[in-house]
Amino acid sequence: MIWHLNCGGVSETIMHPAGAEAWKHFDRTYPDFASDPRNVKLGLCTDGFTPFGHTFAPYSCWPVFFTVYNLPPVMCMKPKSIFLSLIIQGPQSPGKNIDVMLRPLIDELKELWYNGVKTYDSFRHEHFIMRAALMWTITDFPGYGMLSGWSIYGRLSCLCCQENSKAFHLPNGRKISFSDCHRQFLPPDHPFRRNRSEFKKGHVENRAPPERLSSDDVHRQIQQLPDILFGKPSQKQVIEGFGYWHNWVKRSIFWELPY
Repeated sequence: MIWHLNCGGVSETIMHPAGAEAWKHFDRTYPDFASDPRNVKLGLCTDGFTPFGHTFAPYSCWPVFFTVYNLPPVMCMKPKSIFLSLIIQGPQSPGKNIDVMLRPLIDELKELWYNGVKTYDSFRHEHFIMRAALMWTITDFPGYGMLSGWSIYGRLSCLCCQENSKAFHLPNGRKISFSDCHRQFLPPDHPFRRNRSEFKKGHVENRAPPERLSSDDVHRQIQQLPDILFGKPSQKQVIEGFGYWHNWVKRSIFWELPY
């Protein structure tokens, strides 16, 4: 459990999250937590599937897993190191109501952060108070929308670009297309920026990419969101400005975590 302390950041190539800047920034921000390397850093993974296939009655199943990033790469992704925490079942995807099912989990994470739990260290033959922190969530794009509270549908589905999105409606069918949104991120002298035939016809990309949002920017947006009711009434609640300058549908329950 203390492998990350001695071996996590030795290589110049990031082989494990312990060598990444996010891990080091967390340790600098919360030195009390980092002072005991046995404290656990977790990743939450979830994805939905239909257990009976599409030929039977529709049914949705969303398992929620935890993986322990204190362990080395050869161990942290092994089945014995991944823990099933929740199974969210129902006739359809939980959508933004997934926060209701995650409530017990978030309460336990807060308890593990503030108070910890008495644990036995079999190597040192002693008891200690083990604390835990959730570092990352790992999902596909639909799962990302459900956990973050940012709708992945419509012209503003990109959380990075938000109202600066260059997505457009196709003339026939009115579907949203993101086919030429990526050239703005290329270097200014890249030949693809001046290519008029292989991308959006007749278009030269001269604009710079949108300014990257900081965590403070996102936090300010979150603080302005109203509370919503979950359950069936939540489907009819629309936050002012939705689809025009933001795509927020809720304040995610993960914002309750104190770190």
